[in-house]
Amino acid sequence: MMETLQKTSLQTAAVECDVCTTEKNRAVKSCLQCLASFCQTHLQLHYESPAFMKHKLVEASRNLQENICLSHGKLLEIYCQYDRQCICCLCVTDNHKNHSVVSVDSECTRKKKELKEIKVACQKLIQERERGQREISEAVKSFKSSALETMEDIEKVFTELICSLERKHSEIKEQIRAQEKMEIDRAEELHKHLDQELTELRKRQAEIEKLLITDDQIHCVKSCQSVCVLPTFEDIPSFTQHTHLSFKDISISAFKEVLEDVYQQQTARISREVSNVSVVKSPEPKTQNDFLKCKLTCGFFKANTH
Repeated sequence: MMETLQKTSLQTAAVECDVCTTEKNRAVKSCLQCLASFCQTHLQLHYESPAFMKHKLVEASRNLQENICLSHGKLLEIYCQYDRQCICCLCVTDNHKNHSVVSVDSECTRKKKELKEIKVACQKLIQERERGQREISEAVKSFKSSALETMEDIEKVFTELICSLERKHSEIKEQIRAQEKMEIDRAEELHKHLDQELTELRKRQAEIEKLLITDDQIHCVKSCQSVCVLPTFEDIPSFTQHTHLSFKDISISAFKEVLEDVYQQQTARISREVSNVSVVKSPEPKTQNDFLKCKLTCGFFKANTH
C-alpha cells in the first residue's frame, strides 16, 4: 500500500514540458497519444487544432510508457476481463482472442463505482471502531471508579474485623488490584488495536478517494485491485450493557456479618467474584475454531497473570 502511495506521489511530482527548449516549464498535462508532457503554453495546440483534439489528456506524469503495450507499442485502451489486464487493439487478436473485453473507459467507470461502494463500507468500519473507542473510554472510567469504591468499602469492613482477618484482607485487595490491572491492560491493548485499524482504514480511504478523482485511467484500473478488498477485522465488543463491568456487585458488606469459623469460605467466594469482573467480555465462541482461539487467549492471560 505504501509503495503504491509513494509511486503515485512520484508521478504527481513536478514534470517538465517535453517541448520547451531553453527553460523547461512545468508540465500541466500529458498526452497518451503523443507520449509527451506539455506546459500550459504548448498544450494550447491540443485544444485548438482538430488533429489533436481527440487525443487523451491526463494529469502530468513521468510514467507515460506504462500506458503503451510492450509487445506492440500501441496505446493500452482495452481491458481484458478474463485476464484482468489492460491491452492494446492488437493484443485482442493475438493473446486474448475470444476473451471478454471492454474499453478502459468503461472498466474505469465500473471500478470507480466499486470504489464508491468500498468507500461506504470503509466509512462504516471507521465509525464502528470510533464507537468502540468511545465505549472503551467510558468502560474504563466506570471500571476504575467501581474498583476505587469497592476498595474503600473493603477497607472500612476489614478494619472492623479482628486481627485474624488481616491476612485475607490484604489478599483480596491485592487480587482486585491485579484484576483491575489485567483488565485495564486488556482494554488499553484493545484501544491501541482499534487505533491501528483506524489508521489502516483511513489510509485505505485516502487511497480510494485519490483513485476516485484521478484522470489516469490506467493507473486507476491497475491500482484498484489492491484497494478494493478491505481488511478483515474482528467484531468490537459492546461495553454499554456489560454485566461484568463493575466491582459494586461484590457483597463485601456481607462478609462482616459472618462468623470467624466460616471466613475462609467467604473469602473464597469473594475471590471468585473478583475474578469475574472485566472491562472487555470476549464474545461467545460460535465455531470450533472460535472455541480454540478463545481457549488459547484465556491461557495467554492466565500465564501472564501468574
